Amino acid sequence: MRDQAEQLRQRIQQSTQERQTKLVTVTSGKGGVGKSNFSLNFGLGLIERGHKAVLFDVDLGLANLDVLMGLTPKKHLFHLLEPDETIWGILEKGPGQLEFIAGGSGFTQIMQLDDGKLELLFNRLNPLQGYADTIIFDTGAGLSKESLHFMLSSDEVIVVTTPEPPAITDAYAVIKMLHSRSPVVKIRLVINRVTSEREGRMTADKLTMVAKRFLNMEIHPLGYVLDDVHVSKAVKQQRPFLLAYPQSKASRSIRDLVGRYLESSAAAKLPANGLKGFLARLKHFIR
Repeated sequence: MRDQAEQLRQRIQQSTQERQTKLVTVTSGKGGVGKSNFSLNFGLGLIERGHKAVLFDVDLGLANLDVLMGLTPKKHLFHLLEPDETIWGILEKGPGQLEFIAGGSGFTQIMQLDDGKLELLFNRLNPLQGYADTIIFDTGAGLSKESLHFMLSSDEVIVVTTPEPPAITDAYAVIKMLHSRSPVVKIRLVINRVTSEREGRMTADKLTMVAKRFLNMEIHPLGYVLDDVHVSKAVKQQRPFLLAYPQSKASRSIRDLVGRYLESSAAAKLPANGLKGFLARLKHFIR
């Protein structure tokens, strides 16, 4: 059965060789702003629109995407180093046709791999190129060295914050650090748990204005997610709120965000480097 599934995936991949795979890292300045919940439901929102998304849990301190989905992953990234293992063997099935790779402890060790094992790992990740339209990396909050490497290696970064001043301050610190390391990095902004559209716009305007004034950089607001009691209800049920409460305010916000993301991506030229370019950049930072 596993061989049949693997052959099917290979055929799908071969039929989508022209697909451009975009690498997106989702991060936040501080914990508790709903970053992982956003990553999960954003990925599901893309799938609803017929856009193939694969989710990586790379939160080095507290990998919890599996908890939000009520799943117990059988394998994680480091299982790719086992003999005869493939990417299809560690790709977990989540709700709503979402596929994801669990964090486990693998990402904490990736920086210590010798050149041979690192090359093997990256070679076994390569088949995802052309398999997915978007690969989403859900990193830990803050500015760890490992998270920074993922952000700088990605095609774009989505910074999630809330309207609270400490969260805004920490989000700006992340933006400032990314800009100092790579002035051309593309940053999108999501304001989570807003009480109104006005609060979402004001918070986004405040951050974009400060970045323009002090860093001379453009930030691209992607939108906001309305505060919604159904989000905490879904967390307790260990189900994504987009599936548990599809007509809720938060779910409608996610769908609006996904629409803007896809429209802006279609209008812009897609990156050509894809997964191979990402892995090359990540290897540069690791070494």
